Amino acid sequence: MEIDFDAITEYQRYKLMASLIVPRPIALVTTLSAGGTVNAAPFSMFNMLGEEPPIVMISINRLGDGALKDTAANIARTGEFVVHLSDEAMAEKMHRCGERLPPDESELARFGLTPVASTFVAPPRIAEAPVAFECRLWETLETASRHIFIGRVHRLHARDELIDTERWRVRLQNYFPVGRFGASFYVTTRDRFSLEREGGEGGAVTASTAVDEM
Repeated sequence: MEIDFDAITEYQRYKLMASLIVPRPIALVTTLSAGGTVNAAPFSMFNMLGEEPPIVMISINRLGDGALKDTAANIARTGEFVVHLSDEAMAEKMHRCGERLPPDESELARFGLTPVASTFVAPPRIAEAPVAFECRLWETLETASRHIFIGRVHRLHARDELIDTERWRVRLQNYFPVGRFGASFYVTTRDRFSLEREGGEGGAVTASTAVDEM
């Protein structure tokens, strides 16, 4: 099958790309409204872009009338946001943060998530999240349908058991993030395997489920 992307609609391209480029990490982003309300929303068009500088990308679609979503408007105005990774324990609350609420109503309060003061930016982080990156806006790209925000990470917060700071390794046996699949489906990350080669480069490839640290 071959599909000419120039011959189909924007919506059809979105459905195909969003259901085929999977699984995707999910950024649960907190920002502050002009009135000081803490807004939180999940975005799966998100990823790490580099480590020097340490930057991440969030792509946020415009509303039907061309207006900005609350998160996009807040980032454009303040230049600050916090990106959280969600695990299995908070997956349902993360998903519900995607519901449309008035700009002056906080998703954290509505869905039972706890704000904690950040150390470098004004928007708070979420206590229940296993990982939080405090970011300041580095660059913005605009397309006909989206605002793409590139943020520089200034602070990382993680649960105490997640990171070995002597070896700078993540204890993956303690980390169970969820990813976005097609439509409203999500996936867990428990089915893990390694493709390391026995005896180093050139050796036989073996599959192992014992992936503990990275």
